[in-house]
Amino acid sequence: MRNRAGPGRAGLRSARKHGHPSLGALIHGDYPERVTASPHADNLRSDLELALRLADAADGQSLPRFDAADLEISTKADNSHVTDADLATERAVRGILATERPDDGIFGEEFGAQGSTHRQWIIDPIDGTANFLRGVPLWGTMIALAIDGVPQVGVVSMPALGRRWWAATGEGAWTDDDGGARRLRTSSVSSLDDASVSFQSIAQWSDAGRLDALLRVAARVWRDRAYGDVYAYMLLAEGRIDMVAEFDVKEYDIAAAVPIVREAGGRMTAIDGAETIAARSTLATNGTLHDDFLTLLLQD
Repeated sequence: MRNRAGPGRAGLRSARKHGHPSLGALIHGDYPERVTASPHADNLRSDLELALRLADAADGQSLPRFDAADLEISTKADNSHVTDADLATERAVRGILATERPDDGIFGEEFGAQGSTHRQWIIDPIDGTANFLRGVPLWGTMIALAIDGVPQVGVVSMPALGRRWWAATGEGAWTDDDGGARRLRTSSVSSLDDASVSFQSIAQWSDAGRLDALLRVAARVWRDRAYGDVYAYMLLAEGRIDMVAEFDVKEYDIAAAVPIVREAGGRMTAIDGAETIAARSTLATNGTLHDDFLTLLLQD
């Protein structure tokens, strides 16, 4: 269902060109099923506008290095890869935040945490680095603002696909769609037998000692695939799949997805049901099926 434009890049450009008032006016389009606004709503609109500009800056660093013949790749202590694009992208985002939100904290994958944890920007400069360095376009920048540990603003940008998704608490979840903005809704699937799920990787579940649980899910649902990394959460928010579950995730791997999934009507917890992004696991669903998946996953 199409609605009046949310705060997308195209919407922002159009508003400025035609003299419309602000991002806030764009967010407050006349769409149905309006959710209750956050008590931080006014500040969150400004934060969301900043997050979208941060994503523009990130795209400007990452996309020119995608599939580059001279891409610099090194291995971190945990044996994961990092590229010069990861480092440059996070530096660019941190530089803007230092100027525009000097009192806020930052937690990024490549350069760690600094400053306040009351208002903390959580950054994954390139989620899906393995895809990035192999020339697979399923990677993206994840930018979140968490207030007292709860993500309230999230932007995911996948410039190699020409796609972006964003949300702020109480303002809905949105994506670019043919130059406009489309509000996101999770699916209405209500039976595990009809569900389509993404599980990340078999090795990940095996390493967590939960391979039996994954096989139990796969045997129960209609379709199981490993779409991988942040893209799976965006498919969930768009209503194209119904569940994403994975282990060995850090806060920066999922924080930006939380407001997007939540504002689209979904739910995200740890796989044990805990309401936190620090549990090193995540279960994201269309909302309707969340308790059913928890029960299935937690069976002995």
